Amino acid sequence: MKLHILGCYAATPRTLTNPTAQVLEIKNHMILIDCGEGTQVQLRKHKVKFSRINHIFISHLHGDHFFGLPGLISTFRLLGRDKELHIYGPKGIKEVITLMLKLGDSWTNYPLLFHELTSKEPELVFEDEKITVETIPLNHRVYTNGYLFREKLGERKLNIEAVAKYKIDKCYYQNIKNGKNITLDNGELIQNKLLTFDPPKPKSYAFCSDTSYLPRIIGQIQKVHTLYHESTFLDSEAHLTTKTKHATAKEAATIALKAEVGTLILGHYSTRYKSIEMFKEEAMQIFPNVELAEDGKVFEL
Repeated sequence: MKLHILGCYAATPRTLTNPTAQVLEIKNHMILIDCGEGTQVQLRKHKVKFSRINHIFISHLHGDHFFGLPGLISTFRLLGRDKELHIYGPKGIKEVITLMLKLGDSWTNYPLLFHELTSKEPELVFEDEKITVETIPLNHRVYTNGYLFREKLGERKLNIEAVAKYKIDKCYYQNIKNGKNITLDNGELIQNKLLTFDPPKPKSYAFCSDTSYLPRIIGQIQKVHTLYHESTFLDSEAHLTTKTKHATAKEAATIALKAEVGTLILGHYSTRYKSIEMFKEEAMQIFPNVELAEDGKVFEL
């Protein structure tokens, strides 16, 4: 699992910083999470193969999280895309995008499928044989969801020495990896655990952007492998969180600590600060394993 940070700053883009956008590579999926202004430029700059993106998850309809979406949709059209593109986001996202396409007489030449969200409770919004995606309802000035991405348990790994020992034909290998026992020609039953190793433990990634301090999410994200949590302000500006419905680095770290996550990645920094190192310093007073999102940074999860 790999996470590409394309942008991780709040509000307005600047010369050297970009608003929120990430690409998560998970089980052969390449998923775009939020799409702030300039996202497609960042995709090209950092050589992300964005033609592989088939699913886009938008947290909320503030501009710094979706203003890059119309341009990306248009670029896919210009490049001759024919694959389906699925867009998940708050109710209203279909209206705003399709209105722009209508007024510009620029309908896509590929299926553009919207999945509009309204539930204020966690819900499963995508599932296939490899991953699941759930919403994480957040508390912001408008309807907002984070997203929880989980790998499913993979197939078991062959113990090559063991299958060679029992002289098992290769045609049975897939059944063995699927967990089945094997009966030899002499009638002897060989238990699967003697032929395989446990698959890698599934990983999980929780994306929590634009929210005030919200302890109710702790149960849902308990023990996730990696948590990205917004940290718009330092503790010295904590008084601004009530009005803006944002969080501080310390509050993000408190969520990480109580949820017992593996790693906390901070992001969505206010552009008022000259250095983001202070965010890490404050968070590590509470939670030890803290990383800083930075535009262009790639995390091997």
